[in-house]
Amino acid sequence: MKLITTSEMQTEKAGSDFAGKLRRGDVVAMYGDLGAGKTAFVRGMAKGLGIKDMVSSPTFTIVNEYLGEIPLFHFDMYRLSGSDELFEIGWEDYLERGGICAVEWSENVSDTFEPDTITVDIKKLSDSEREITITFPEGRCVEK
Repeated sequence: MKLITTSEMQTEKAGSDFAGKLRRGDVVAMYGDLGAGKTAFVRGMAKGLGIKDMVSSPTFTIVNEYLGEIPLFHFDMYRLSGSDELFEIGWEDYLERGGICAVEWSENVSDTFEPDTITVDIKKLSDSEREITITFPEGRCVEK
């Protein structure tokens, strides 16, 4: 699934719409350059999940937790050197909690993800335009 957004607000809306297709326990591996809009997309995901908290990038904290009916765990792997560090911060514990794990800078820990991981690739086309490519695992029905 591919879409183009032309503002940060549209990128958030895309994230909100996307959240309606998610299930407890989903892992969303996010890819995109610095400033591509990954955090804006996650802000939208939180809204779509009914989370009222202000969402910010967890660059320095590694993970931010947003509690709602379905919790959202927002990871930023920018500062990690590999998967070993992800497991040291309790990755498996987050997976077992039944929330949704949204992982920015997934390329730094790509060997961690299972085949059922959803990918979101955000490309910056211009100062305001983004191309968002969402890939669900083969066989996953996403009609909602």
